[in-house]
Amino acid sequence: MSSEPAILTTTVGSYPVPDWLPALPSEQARLDATRVVFDTQRQARIDLPTDGELYRFDVNHPDTNGMIEYFLRPMAGIRSQVGRSDHECFARKSTMKFRRKAAGVVEEALGEGSLNLLADCELAASVAGGPFKFTVTSPYMLARTLLDNYYRHFEPMLMGVAGVLAQQVAGLPCDCLQIDEANIPGNPADAPLAAGAINCVLDAFHGRRAVHLCFGNYGGQTIQKGEWRALVAFLNQLHVDHLVLEMAHRPPEDLEPLKEVNPKIKLGIGVIDVKINHVETPEEIARALARAESVLGPGRVAWIHPDCGFWMLQRSIADRKIASLAAGRDLYLGRA
Repeated sequence: MSSEPAILTTTVGSYPVPDWLPALPSEQARLDATRVVFDTQRQARIDLPTDGELYRFDVNHPDTNGMIEYFLRPMAGIRSQVGRSDHECFARKSTMKFRRKAAGVVEEALGEGSLNLLADCELAASVAGGPFKFTVTSPYMLARTLLDNYYRHFEPMLMGVAGVLAQQVAGLPCDCLQIDEANIPGNPADAPLAAGAINCVLDAFHGRRAVHLCFGNYGGQTIQKGEWRALVAFLNQLHVDHLVLEMAHRPPEDLEPLKEVNPKIKLGIGVIDVKINHVETPEEIARALARAESVLGPGRVAWIHPDCGFWMLQRSIADRKIASLAAGRDLYLGRA
């Protein structure tokens, strides 16, 4: 009989940057911080930890976790210096109301440039202490932040981004690859385009594959308006082993449409709200699990996790929330 629990725990990706890293930034400090992030999760009995996305750390931008610029600025074909005319053009074309400035301007065919996910994943693997998950921003979300002066149509530019990322994720030394998408929940009309681009990246990786979807998080605020019901067809198109879905901060009725997700796709349900400082108790997590299984049916929930990454919270809050995950799972399964 397998000792692996029927419901596994994971984190979504980002972790609060330890104070010493921006104070005394170095490659060694970043490696030490990554060790701490992994060890914090392993001590909390997280089944599939992440590296905290500290590989994206930029001393000049310590308040962000590099979800966009880390991937786009090194790519060939993109100019990262954005002038007034670019700014005005992006503002006229863009429907991304929460972002007024383009992350870059596409002037030539996209290529890898100096982007090197393999090196960063290898660094994480060297201190992971076991299987871990590596996260990459969705090509759809990345493409939406670009001003296109080359392809002239969104789809070929999108697939250009997807092609670069597909080459990058091939052969990464991680147990699971997770694609992060926080934009399509507010733009379900683009779902077929987004699914094609995301699958292009997922298909290049030979291991467990996940997609994380949320409605955005900046300063504890939800950025995208929408509901899971509008995205079921999109979810069923994804070439994934499991989904990592925001749910703790969503209305209870948002669980109902997830019954229509293909049973071959395992469901991961958010039981930790990262938009508030309240630390969920194991009892609260067990109740959230019971509610989810009462709606979705026994055995549909395979993973529990936070709604999103922790980078906007204090470490003291994030660590306590992480510690509640396995305890709540065990309480629900009668393993406590």
